[in-house]
Amino acid sequence: MPAQSLLGRVVFVNGAESFLASRAVDGMVKDLAAAAPALNANVVEAAEIADAGRLVELTGGSLLAETTATVVWGIGSLPADLHEPLLSLVRNPPGETALILVHTGGQAGRSLVDKVRKAADEVVDCTPVKAWELPQFVAGEARRAGGRIDHEAAAIVVDAVGSDLRALSSAVAQLLSDADDGTIRESNVRRYFAGRAEVTSFAVADAVMAGQTVTALERLRWALATGVAPVLVSSALAAGLRSLGKYFGARGGGRDADLAREIGVPPWKIKDLAKQSRAWTPEGVAASIRAVAVADAAIKGAESDPDYALEQLVLTVIAQRSA
Repeated sequence: MPAQSLLGRVVFVNGAESFLASRAVDGMVKDLAAAAPALNANVVEAAEIADAGRLVELTGGSLLAETTATVVWGIGSLPADLHEPLLSLVRNPPGETALILVHTGGQAGRSLVDKVRKAADEVVDCTPVKAWELPQFVAGEARRAGGRIDHEAAAIVVDAVGSDLRALSSAVAQLLSDADDGTIRESNVRRYFAGRAEVTSFAVADAVMAGQTVTALERLRWALATGVAPVLVSSALAAGLRSLGKYFGARGGGRDADLAREIGVPPWKIKDLAKQSRAWTPEGVAASIRAVAVADAAIKGAESDPDYALEQLVLTVIAQRSA
């Protein structure tokens, strides 16, 4: 939407995903500032608005500015006695003001939030990115910055950084700054995160759990070559197997968040465990856990070649998958 067309309008931003909400709001304010250099920009938390006079002050422009952008974060926290004054502004916004109202999630002020959403001229939904969508988000960040990244490299970035979108975006920006041709490759990602042993070991474990023999062995050899302690790899694989075993034994039918608490993993991990469970049996998980225990003893001194013990462990565990 052109910046000038935001004036005299209300935009409702459903900001459950704070990074995307901040990006959307910043983009609108930036566009308005570019179109109107004398823009009066007001950014405030709803809970900090003391009275209706302050609302008018925030949206009424100034003597030095022809246009105003007013951003109110967390409208669910607006004091109850200001609900009607805000709704009045939503229904009749000042002609030279862009009113951007952000809901940051939760049930507080639900009635107000619903009314604002219904009355707003535009709604921008910034919903959380699902776990299986994170590699696509990483790829989108690369494209947004004028570069590209292949799917395998994007998946490794997610393994290394986690599910925080702001951190993922920053990682992509850093990787692109080091990429000569604007393309992020798997080798770039592995080199960049080489010092993060815990990330490397879990990348090996993830490939094993997925039955990717060649990838698992490549990651293992690369991890060992870059100084990752063998015990970290066996520990990561043990953690993955234990989580899957708990998933098999958990009570079904509940929400992902409840199941995650029962198992002891982040909520986004439940989708991964559900996918893994289709290729495993409880018996296979139990046998693999026993194999890890044997390999762990070898790594800690029972045998002279921990690298070989880990390679055999990778092959043994992958062989236990049912598909």
